[in-house]
Amino acid sequence: MRLRVFHAANMAEAMRLVRAELGDDAVILSSRAVGSGVEVTAGLDAGDEPMLIPPDPHAAGIAALAGAPALRHGPHPALMRHNLPAALLNRLHGSLPEALAATIPFAPLPDAGGRVLALIGPPGAGKTLTCAKLATRLVLSGRAPSVVTADAARAGAAEQLAAFTRVLGVTLAVAANPAQVARALSRREAGQPAILDTAGCDPFDRAQVEALLLTLRAAEAVPVLVLPAGLDVSEATELARAYAALGARAMIPTRLDQARRLGSVLAAAEAGPLALCEAGIGPGAADGLIPLTPDWLAARLCPPEPAKDVAA
Repeated sequence: MRLRVFHAANMAEAMRLVRAELGDDAVILSSRAVGSGVEVTAGLDAGDEPMLIPPDPHAAGIAALAGAPALRHGPHPALMRHNLPAALLNRLHGSLPEALAATIPFAPLPDAGGRVLALIGPPGAGKTLTCAKLATRLVLSGRAPSVVTADAARAGAAEQLAAFTRVLGVTLAVAANPAQVARALSRREAGQPAILDTAGCDPFDRAQVEALLLTLRAAEAVPVLVLPAGLDVSEATELARAYAALGARAMIPTRLDQARRLGSVLAAAEAGPLALCEAGIGPGAADGLIPLTPDWLAARLCPPEPAKDVAA
């Protein structure tokens, strides 16, 4: 594989350099902000050399689950540590990926179909970082999005998102009320994707709920819940139902690289019901979201046991 490192003032310029040097078949391996702008590492398969792809940290778990005999008389023992509700735990019998697919909804990230994708959720859930990750993905695919934040009141919220959009070469609109949200989104080009980062909302506070609904209606948005892993299971279940009542039909769980117990994620998805679509797995804007599938989640729930040293 031919590898090249590109430096540019912003991500859009870096992508132009990558395509000019390596063509449309180039693979973006990493990107990061540097003092003068951005640094992008890209590669091109030379044809006669194997393409080196970083290993999936859960690939061993997926392979182990695929080759293991199905458990037919009860849930997988490793699930006990995830604090799943008893009723849900008792339905996860047999092949774990198949049981998850039959019990928990999974779906790709909703296609807004020309509408706005709005990220909603409680304060501190990771909405702003998730917005940056989605914007980065779109820029890397050649579709620069319109990005609007309605989280104008929280100190530092707009500045955090602006730091990402500046590197991407994308304009960020900061809207303090629903009318400003609608005005900012009306300026986007026909067919241009749009992402709305909303303020953290307590779904049990009437005033906050009404403010969020006004924002979603002004944006004509498709809401997606962003919820961190590691919450109390009952708390996550109540939150999922409350946000589903506000129109959410899909969920992006975050912090899956840090949380050791994922019972709250499964319980929330089942309770909504909310389709699991992407997993937030790290702080990087370029590679911190991955499609959430039954196979991946099964391996994350029940990783293979490490090999034990055998004394000679």
